[in-house]
Amino acid sequence: QVQLVESGGGLVQPGGSLRLSCAASGIIFSVKPMAWYRQAPGKQREFVARITNYGSLNYADSVKGRFTISRDNAKSTVYLRMTNLIPEDTAVYYCNTQQGPIDYWGQGTQVTVSS
Repeated sequence: QVQLVESGGGLVQPGGSLRLSCAASGIIFSVKPMAWYRQAPGKQREFVARITNYGSLNYADSVKGRFTISRDNAKSTVYLRMTNLIPEDTAVYYCNTQQGPIDYWGQGTQVTVSS
């Protein structure tokens, strides 16, 4: 059974930083691309960042230069380092992977950027 468990969210002031973690189980983590998405209140879920199993990176334009995705295959964990946070980054952040045609999601972790 595939499980993704996010952690690391919280309340942060504008300009601050957070690191999100997503621990995966039930998959051969080292061969899986992993991604982060987010969903703000009243908006659709949107892509944030992706890392392939061989380390290729993709970012949404809105987070380029501020967010960094990385992975630790030994820990079956993917990270999202977020810096220079702005109020528009406020959302529930979700970890994602795929097994065949099926998308798997974690429960999400809330990030709130506010003074």
